[in-house]
Amino acid sequence: MLEEMRIRSLGVIDDAVVELSPGFTAVTGETGAGKTMVVTSLGLLLGGRADPALVRIGAKNAVVEGRVAVPAGSTAATRAEEAGAELEDGVLLVSRTVSAEGRSRAHLGGRSVPVGVLAELADELVAVHGQTDQQGLLKQGRQRQALDRYAGDAVAVPLAKYATVYRRLRAVSNELDEITTRARERAQEADLLRFGLDEVAAVEPREGEDVELAEEASRLGHAEALASAAAVAHAALAGNPEDPEGVDATTLVGGAFRALEAVRSHDPALATLAERIGEVQILLTDVAAELAGYADDLDADPLRLAAVEERRAALTALTRKYGEDVSSVLAWAEASSARLLELDGDDERIGELAAERDALRGELGALAQELTNARTEAAARFAAAVTEELASLAMPHARISFDIRQTATEAADGVEVDGRTVTAGPHGVDEVELLLAPHPGAPPRPIAKGASGGELSRVMLAVEVVFAGTDPVPTYLFDEVDAGVGGKAAVEIGRRLAKLARSAQVVVVTHLPQVAAFADRQLLVEKTNDGSVTRSGVTVLEGEDRVRELSRMLAGQEDSETARAHAEELLAAARADA
Repeated sequence: MLEEMRIRSLGVIDDAVVELSPGFTAVTGETGAGKTMVVTSLGLLLGGRADPALVRIGAKNAVVEGRVAVPAGSTAATRAEEAGAELEDGVLLVSRTVSAEGRSRAHLGGRSVPVGVLAELADELVAVHGQTDQQGLLKQGRQRQALDRYAGDAVAVPLAKYATVYRRLRAVSNELDEITTRARERAQEADLLRFGLDEVAAVEPREGEDVELAEEASRLGHAEALASAAAVAHAALAGNPEDPEGVDATTLVGGAFRALEAVRSHDPALATLAERIGEVQILLTDVAAELAGYADDLDADPLRLAAVEERRAALTALTRKYGEDVSSVLAWAEASSARLLELDGDDERIGELAAERDALRGELGALAQELTNARTEAAARFAAAVTEELASLAMPHARISFDIRQTATEAADGVEVDGRTVTAGPHGVDEVELLLAPHPGAPPRPIAKGASGGELSRVMLAVEVVFAGTDPVPTYLFDEVDAGVGGKAAVEIGRRLAKLARSAQVVVVTHLPQVAAFADRQLLVEKTNDGSVTRSGVTVLEGEDRVRELSRMLAGQEDSETARAHAEELLAAARADA
């Protein structure tokens, strides 16, 4: 339940506190005084769109703060705690700030939260209805949603299964259409893949072969230079047999080792150096041996070089088309082989998909029939309940009914229901339309065509009252839902709202004194003008002030004795009815 709202710098409202009754609160005031801002403020608290144009001229931002009583253990309380909000004695503090630049911030229980969290809580806390909701009720999609909501699990359970099967059927059908309609493109793709794979298979590249061949080509191309360098290095290390007088590194190091070895026993430090020189001698001997072997093994065969270059050219032809290197070419070949198997298996895949599609259509048809049956049963109960409510709203002879029908089709994507092939959609095969017969003898007609503005308001209210008995929320907000209604019908609407307020909090923005008189608390939104700035404030009306406001609403004259008498009569009748 919403206990209080504070509104600052929003539209014409400078700073106002809105104290709401646990029961029925009526918000009244002159046209343009800012009553709509009260509804807008609640919308912001519920995660509605933040419009920077709402910020009062000259202010940096608009702020709406609310105090909401949330039952312990409720879904709303659990969700708020999951978001990190703190509840104090079952009270949740909610705030929304909108800057003049368009930035928006939301806080819940002292914690900054995404605006979407407020919107999630809204579904559990408040049901908002206004003129736009009445227009929404004229749409068949909204009428189906209303019926499904009333039916509860009887529709929700098969509808969830239906939605899953429907999505799978769409995916299978789309894949099947793609395969069959793109047969030529897929055949061309397969031919290109086969050609490329044949080219790769003809060369038979090995992993890393391009690197190995590049190294071998470099070695073969510089064989003479490499052999000469190896011979010079070997002579420097091991000596040249043709020059007995020459000095080589191995001989010099050997002499150093023998000199130290002779005296190593006299000093451990010198012994260590001798060991290191011995290691150097061994290393030089090994390197010299390897240089000799390298020179002997070096192949300067020009035929081999030509063969290597030819092989490299073949590999380059592949890498130019299918990858940066041989590894990339092999990866392309592997992926292309898999894709080719998929393309070559189209005929088999088409058969599998067609079989699955037919099975899904049969399953979808059965679920659609279950949905139709559940909606038909719920529609009868829903229509009877709304009709009964309309009798309490000065429409005693009105009758509400539902037209539930399906559209026959010859399209391939239709499903069979009750022996007919009908169009299937994401919510079933049913077209649901709410019909109204306003008086005996009148044929039932769609409410968009058969209901006046006042009748539509009452149908909307009756629908919400029926919902309150099956799917209640703590708070209902009606924004001029009584528009187009007057006289006795207005009194009946006030009486029905008061009855609804016995089980929930009801807030109504109204121009009708007959409705406002039934409220437990009446709030006046009034405008003041100091010559340069217009401000609106919110005042709780009691006693004489409330009589004066009702008089103004009745006759436009607060001091009219006749209007005052009528206002007092309305209040007395409302109290007696309670």
